[in-house]
Amino acid sequence: MKIGVVSDTHGFFDERLEELLAGVELILHAGDVGKQAVLDELSRIAPVRAVRGNMDSPQLGLPLRATARIGEVQVEILHELPATQTELEKWAGQVRVEGVGPRGREAFLRSFERKTRVVIFGHSHAPFSLALAGKLFFNPGSAGKQRFSLPRSCGLLEVTSQGIEATILSLERYNKKLPNKVRLAVGG
Repeated sequence: MKIGVVSDTHGFFDERLEELLAGVELILHAGDVGKQAVLDELSRIAPVRAVRGNMDSPQLGLPLRATARIGEVQVEILHELPATQTELEKWAGQVRVEGVGPRGREAFLRSFERKTRVVIFGHSHAPFSLALAGKLFFNPGSAGKQRFSLPRSCGLLEVTSQGIEATILSLERYNKKLPNKVRLAVGG
Protein backbone atom coordinates (compact mmCIF):
# COMPACT_ATOMS: atom_id res chain seq x y z
CA MET A 1 0.00 0.00 0.00
CA LYS A 2 1.37 3.44 -0.94
CA ILE A 3 0.63 6.45 1.26
CA GLY A 4 1.40 10.07 0.38
CA VAL A 5 2.72 12.28 3.17
CA VAL A 6 2.76 16.09 3.14
CA SER A 7 3.23 18.85 5.69
CA ASP A 8 3.61 22.58 6.04
CA THR A 9 1.77 23.58 2.86
CA HIS A 10 0.83 26.93 4.45
CA GLY A 11 -2.08 27.45 2.03
CA PHE A 12 -0.13 26.52 -1.12
CA PHE A 13 -0.96 23.51 -3.29
CA ASP A 14 1.94 22.51 -5.53
CA GLU A 15 0.60 20.91 -8.72
CA ARG A 16 3.59 18.54 -8.78
CA LEU A 17 1.95 16.72 -5.87
CA GLU A 18 -0.57 15.30 -8.37
CA GLU A 19 2.27 13.62 -10.28
CA LEU A 20 4.38 12.54 -7.30
CA LEU A 21 1.45 11.14 -5.33
CA ALA A 22 -0.40 9.53 -8.24
CA GLY A 23 -1.60 6.07 -7.25
CA VAL A 24 -1.44 6.52 -3.46
CA GLU A 25 -4.38 5.14 -1.50
CA LEU A 26 -4.29 7.76 1.26
CA ILE A 27 -2.62 11.10 1.96
CA LEU A 28 -1.54 12.08 5.47
CA HIS A 29 -1.01 15.81 6.12
CA ALA A 30 1.05 16.64 9.22
CA GLY A 31 -0.30 20.15 9.77
CA ASP A 32 0.14 23.80 8.87
CA VAL A 33 -2.35 23.17 6.07
CA GLY A 34 -3.20 26.86 5.77
CA LYS A 35 -6.44 26.67 3.76
CA GLN A 36 -9.27 24.21 3.19
CA ALA A 37 -8.55 24.51 -0.55
CA VAL A 38 -5.27 22.60 -0.03
CA LEU A 39 -7.14 19.67 1.53
CA ASP A 40 -9.72 19.84 -1.28
CA GLU A 41 -6.98 19.61 -3.95
CA LEU A 42 -5.23 16.76 -2.13
CA SER A 43 -8.52 14.87 -1.82
CA ARG A 44 -8.76 14.87 -5.62
CA ILE A 45 -5.68 12.61 -5.55
CA ALA A 46 -6.72 10.33 -2.65
CA PRO A 47 -8.60 10.48 0.67
CA VAL A 48 -6.87 12.78 3.17
CA ARG A 49 -6.29 12.62 6.94
CA ALA A 50 -4.87 15.83 8.39
CA VAL A 51 -3.94 17.30 11.75
CA ARG A 52 -3.82 20.93 12.87
CA GLY A 53 -0.48 22.69 12.94
CA ASN A 54 0.54 25.66 15.06
CA MET A 55 -0.35 28.06 12.19
CA ASP A 56 -3.76 26.50 11.39
CA SER A 57 -7.04 28.06 12.41
CA PRO A 58 -9.28 25.96 14.64
CA GLN A 59 -12.01 26.72 12.06
CA LEU A 60 -10.42 24.09 9.80
CA GLY A 61 -11.77 21.56 12.31
CA LEU A 62 -8.60 19.47 12.34
CA PRO A 63 -7.53 17.42 15.38
CA LEU A 64 -4.16 18.06 17.02
CA ARG A 65 -3.28 14.39 16.71
CA ALA A 66 -4.64 11.43 14.74
CA THR A 67 -4.12 7.71 14.42
CA ALA A 68 -4.50 5.70 11.22
CA ARG A 69 -4.23 1.99 10.43
CA ILE A 70 -2.48 1.07 7.23
CA GLY A 71 -2.88 -2.65 6.88
CA GLU A 72 -1.37 -4.03 10.09
CA VAL A 73 0.62 -0.85 10.78
CA GLN A 74 -0.51 1.82 13.22
CA VAL A 75 0.50 5.37 12.32
CA GLU A 76 0.32 8.45 14.57
CA ILE A 77 0.19 11.89 12.97
CA LEU A 78 0.98 15.14 14.76
CA HIS A 79 2.48 18.45 13.76
CA GLU A 80 5.30 18.95 16.23
CA LEU A 81 7.27 16.32 18.12
CA PRO A 82 8.05 16.82 21.82
CA ALA A 83 11.77 16.46 20.92
CA THR A 84 13.91 17.86 18.12
CA GLN A 85 15.10 15.91 15.09
CA THR A 86 18.66 16.44 16.36
CA GLU A 87 17.74 14.75 19.65
CA LEU A 88 16.26 11.78 17.78
CA GLU A 89 19.49 11.39 15.76
CA LYS A 90 21.53 11.46 18.98
CA TRP A 91 19.24 8.91 20.66
CA ALA A 92 19.36 6.58 17.65
CA GLY A 93 23.08 6.06 18.25
CA GLN A 94 22.60 5.09 21.89
CA VAL A 95 21.15 1.94 23.41
CA ARG A 96 19.57 3.70 26.40
CA VAL A 97 19.57 7.29 27.51
CA GLU A 98 18.66 8.30 31.06
CA GLY A 99 16.22 11.17 30.99
CA VAL A 100 13.95 12.44 33.71
CA GLY A 101 12.34 15.38 31.89
CA PRO A 102 10.08 15.42 28.84
CA ARG A 103 13.14 15.58 26.58
CA GLY A 104 14.43 12.22 27.82
CA ARG A 105 14.40 9.36 25.30
CA GLU A 106 12.24 7.02 27.37
CA ALA A 107 9.69 9.72 28.21
CA PHE A 108 9.61 10.71 24.55
CA LEU A 109 8.95 7.15 23.39
CA ARG A 110 6.19 6.72 26.00
CA SER A 111 4.38 9.73 24.48
CA PHE A 112 3.32 7.43 21.59
CA GLU A 113 1.07 4.41 21.76
CA ARG A 114 2.99 1.17 22.17
CA LYS A 115 1.37 -0.27 18.99
CA THR A 116 2.48 2.69 16.87
CA ARG A 117 5.09 1.76 14.25
CA VAL A 118 5.22 5.06 12.29
CA VAL A 119 5.10 8.65 13.57
CA ILE A 120 4.41 11.29 10.92
CA PHE A 121 5.24 14.88 11.84
CA GLY A 122 6.15 18.25 10.33
CA HIS A 123 6.80 21.75 11.70
CA SER A 124 10.57 21.99 11.12
CA HIS A 125 10.26 22.10 7.29
CA ALA A 126 13.33 19.82 7.23
CA PRO A 127 12.78 16.37 5.69
CA PHE A 128 13.70 13.60 8.11
CA SER A 129 13.40 9.84 8.42
CA LEU A 130 14.84 7.70 11.18
CA ALA A 131 14.08 4.38 12.86
CA LEU A 132 14.28 4.57 16.65
CA ALA A 133 13.26 1.87 19.13
CA GLY A 134 11.09 0.04 16.60
CA LYS A 135 9.31 3.17 15.39
CA LEU A 136 9.82 5.06 12.14
CA PHE A 137 9.85 8.85 12.61
CA PHE A 138 9.08 10.58 9.31
CA ASN A 139 8.88 14.27 8.42
CA PRO A 140 8.21 14.80 4.69
CA GLY A 141 9.53 18.37 4.84
CA SER A 142 7.57 21.35 3.58
CA ALA A 143 5.37 21.13 0.48
CA GLY A 144 4.59 24.85 0.75
CA LYS A 145 6.41 27.77 -0.80
CA GLN A 146 10.17 28.00 -0.19
CA ARG A 147 11.04 29.08 3.34
CA PHE A 148 14.43 29.31 4.93
CA SER A 149 17.03 27.45 2.83
CA LEU A 150 15.31 24.08 3.14
CA PRO A 151 14.16 21.87 0.28
CA ARG A 152 10.52 21.71 -0.77
CA SER A 153 9.46 18.08 -0.53
CA CYS A 154 6.80 15.51 0.25
CA GLY A 155 7.00 11.87 1.22
CA LEU A 156 5.91 8.41 0.28
CA LEU A 157 5.32 5.49 2.64
CA GLU A 158 5.14 2.00 1.21
CA VAL A 159 3.70 -0.62 3.54
CA THR A 160 4.11 -4.28 2.60
CA SER A 161 4.04 -7.54 4.52
CA GLN A 162 7.86 -7.31 4.76
CA GLY A 163 8.02 -3.81 6.20
CA ILE A 164 7.65 -0.08 5.81
CA GLU A 165 9.75 2.10 3.52
CA ALA A 166 9.83 5.89 3.79
CA THR A 167 11.07 8.02 0.90
CA ILE A 168 11.47 11.79 0.57
CA LEU A 169 10.41 13.15 -2.84
CA SER A 170 11.77 16.52 -3.97
CA LEU A 171 9.31 19.09 -5.32
CA GLU A 172 12.09 21.06 -7.00
CA ARG A 173 15.77 20.94 -7.82
CA TYR A 174 17.83 20.88 -4.64
CA ASN A 175 21.63 20.79 -4.57
CA LYS A 176 22.07 19.22 -1.15
CA LYS A 177 21.49 15.64 -0.09
CA LEU A 178 18.00 14.60 1.00
CA PRO A 179 17.55 11.89 3.66
CA ASN A 180 17.99 8.32 2.44
CA LYS A 181 15.13 5.86 2.25
CA VAL A 182 14.50 4.25 5.60
CA ARG A 183 13.15 0.73 5.96
CA LEU A 184 11.63 -0.79 9.07
CA ALA A 185 10.58 -4.42 9.38
CA VAL A 186 6.90 -4.82 10.22
CA GLY A 187 7.65 -7.10 13.16
CA GLY A 188 10.38 -5.00 14.70
